[in-house]
Amino acid sequence: YGPVAGTDYRDNQLRFILLCQAALEAPRILSLNNNPYFSGPYGEDVVFVCNDWHTGPLSCYLKSNYQSHGIYRDAKVAFSAELNNATAFCIHNISYQGRFAFSDYPELNLPERFKSSFDFIDG
Repeated sequence: YGPVAGTDYRDNQLRFILLCQAALEAPRILSLNNNPYFSGPYGEDVVFVCNDWHTGPLSCYLKSNYQSHGIYRDAKVAFSAELNNATAFCIHNISYQGRFAFSDYPELNLPERFKSSFDFIDG
C-alpha cells in the first residue's frame, strides 16, 4: 500500500480507481475460451465482489458510468449474500481506509453527488 508500513503512496487513490475501472471492463472484453461450457466474454451477468476501500469506488463507477448508460443495468449494490447480478462490499482490514484529501476528489472523475460517500469522520 505504500513505501513503508503504515504509509500510503501519494497516488493510491489513482492506482485503485484504475483497478476499479479495469474490473468493470474485464467481464465485457476478456474471452474465456478455455471453458467447455462457455466461450467469449462474461458480458453483464457477473458478480462484483469489492474488498476494502481499494475497490469500494467500483460501486460509484458502476452507477455513474455504466448503469446510467444502460450497461450492467441489472447489477445492484448488495451487502448481503445475494449473488445474482449484485455488488458485494467486504471489509476485512479496517486499518486501510483509503484516506486522501477532498481536494483530490476531482481526480476520481466521479459526479459531485458521490463526494459525500468518501467522507469519513473518525471517532
